[in-house]
Amino acid sequence: MIAILQPFIPHYREQFFNQLQQKAAFDLYCYESEQLSKNNFAQGKTPVKPVNAVSIGPFILYNPFKFFRKDYKVLVLMLNFAHLSTWFILFMKPFLRRKVILWGHGISVKRYVREEQQPNFLLKCMIRMADGIWFYTKKEQEIWQRAVPGVKGYALGNTISDVESILQLALPDKAAVKAKYNITQPRVLIYCARFNEPGRRVDLLVKLIERLDPQKIGVIIIGDGKLKPDFSPYKHVYDFGAVYDRQQKDELFAAADIYFQPGWVGLSIVEGMAYGKPIFTLLRTAELLQCVEYSYIQDGYNGMIFEDVDACLKELNNLQDAEIQLMSANAKEYVKRELTMNTMINNAMQAIETVANN
Repeated sequence: MIAILQPFIPHYREQFFNQLQQKAAFDLYCYESEQLSKNNFAQGKTPVKPVNAVSIGPFILYNPFKFFRKDYKVLVLMLNFAHLSTWFILFMKPFLRRKVILWGHGISVKRYVREEQQPNFLLKCMIRMADGIWFYTKKEQEIWQRAVPGVKGYALGNTISDVESILQLALPDKAAVKAKYNITQPRVLIYCARFNEPGRRVDLLVKLIERLDPQKIGVIIIGDGKLKPDFSPYKHVYDFGAVYDRQQKDELFAAADIYFQPGWVGLSIVEGMAYGKPIFTLLRTAELLQCVEYSYIQDGYNGMIFEDVDACLKELNNLQDAEIQLMSANAKEYVKRELTMNTMINNAMQAIETVANN
């Protein structure tokens, strides 16, 4: 029997837990996190068991005794040095006769550039005390294996729910869809993300839009939020707001050639690649932030990474259709190979079985 601790189950994580339950019996515990709800994360419907927790500044103290049940052989806790109860369980592990997997939910977006070079000391200590680690991406696994030689790490391949259904779609005819929505430009970019995070650098999106040739390149916008600018002055921008109708979303992605998001690229790029769209974004720096899924972009293979808007604009003007088509095919193939939900679940199960049997 396994016990898993999470602060909150967002809707995009439901499929992972529901399908994992079919392979391994586990109890899923959650401590309430109002802050996540306030940040527009939709609550999933996966059944959970509550665990009492209190916040002390940045620290979380949850009831560790919930995890002392004799039938729990493996505990999946969070790789978070602010979880004081996890430290207690790790120190008690030799006496509890439990195996502990720590789930790293991605290096902090804001700390990534620094921690990529010098990973956090406290997290190193937690990793050394654990029996295994779940990492979201292979890149993070590599970073921590350099920092903590011998770490038993497993890269899950963080992905989205229903990604397989997108991969299997027969997208509608591009010309017909463009005619339906009166999209006239021969090349079309698409942006699909909420406008609620300054790190997405919407200012750079607007900067690119202003400099595009409106006769040659159009931009489809999907998304709403408090930071959303007014796109109505730009006749080559097709703003659809938040789109919840799956057929319409399929059509809009079918009309597009390239997914573009200047910063804070995360799981939305998995959706874009599953639709067969290469990902164009800007280079990660201490000022221009990117999520851990940024490592899925292989420059020139399934997308392109640019130093600035000028470089992106130049490439958009020079890029041949055949090059886009090749990157499109590579993007879809990359998701099929690395980022299906079955792959993520199988990677998680391999870690559980290896840790439980050692």
